[in-house]
Amino acid sequence: MQALLGIIFHSLGGASSGSWYMPYNWVKKWRWEIYWIIGGLFSWLIMPFIAVMLTTPDWQGILQGASGSVIRNTFIMGLLWGIGGLTYGLAIRYLGMSLGNSVLLGITSVVGSLGLPVLRNIPGLAEILPDGLSFTDLFSSAGGRIVLLGILVLLIGIYLSGRAGIKKDKDLAHKKEGVNSEFFLVKGLLIAVVSGVLSAFFSFGIDAGKEMAEAARELAVQNNYSFLTDTGNGYKYLFENNIIFFVILWGGLTTNLIWSVILILKNKTGRDLIDKKTPLLSNYLFCALAGTTWFLQFFFYGMGETKIGNGASSWTLHMATIILTANLWGFWRKEWKGVSKKTYITILVGIGTILLSVIIIGVAKWLYPELNALG
Repeated sequence: MQALLGIIFHSLGGASSGSWYMPYNWVKKWRWEIYWIIGGLFSWLIMPFIAVMLTTPDWQGILQGASGSVIRNTFIMGLLWGIGGLTYGLAIRYLGMSLGNSVLLGITSVVGSLGLPVLRNIPGLAEILPDGLSFTDLFSSAGGRIVLLGILVLLIGIYLSGRAGIKKDKDLAHKKEGVNSEFFLVKGLLIAVVSGVLSAFFSFGIDAGKEMAEAARELAVQNNYSFLTDTGNGYKYLFENNIIFFVILWGGLTTNLIWSVILILKNKTGRDLIDKKTPLLSNYLFCALAGTTWFLQFFFYGMGETKIGNGASSWTLHMATIILTANLWGFWRKEWKGVSKKTYITILVGIGTILLSVIIIGVAKWLYPELNALG
């Protein structure tokens, strides 16, 4: 039963992650920086505050009792991740839901799987990083070699998806219209690389803030909160990760707020917020929906993690569901309308290859639990 709940929670989180950008497509006559920051206020401030206030016992006491280094490191990871989140929106804008999410998630997966192991091989860094496997450790075990195979397959999938994007750019060179009107391959791919690398810092922020989650769990036990489950490794509280998300998202809010304000002042777009010539009510509602849906990806992921752990099952379910959901939206929006049959087949094979890599790495971590110490 606990595993089934974990599957449901992770699937809901993945579906939210693959869908959250869709409501922005229904915002009319607002410039990008306006709808981005309005939705972001729900993503990084309003919804995390509501979630932590309703689900975390004495959340203010937890923050006050946490060491300064924990708060600082978690916040810094959020700042860096915030740049990734900011550029994520731009990458989707220029590449579309299908290609954008496939490339971004592929890059994020590589960095998330190999980032810490590579850093642990750098002299002087291993001592200040969380304990775990180094890059050289991967070559010395059968499970590690399977993970590296999965990452190789992933890189092939990213290449094929990028190749499909190049073909799409040529196919639509003289007929960019509708949903493809902002398609800009080179700019989108460059932004996607930056976003994919920095987006992985969210997982590093979760590691940095584990002390706060443990405090939330202890308080939940003391206060006889429901939604406690025995995972085999002691009790975990269903909502214990919300306090970590709260701090990480402070960092994300800071980065995105600064950049959005700069753009608003530069482009003089602040009047969009009160311009009655625009559909103000629906614009605000769609931005709120986008921001709320965005936050739900982490809300449900945190719940799923307490049911089946932060290992192979969680990672595989979450990533696979995001890729499938985002691409279903992309095809529904007809982002590949007008391309050649060869281009269409290329993107399908690319997406399938990325999914295969997720499964390979997930199976490796399932067969060899010690690989969950990758990061």
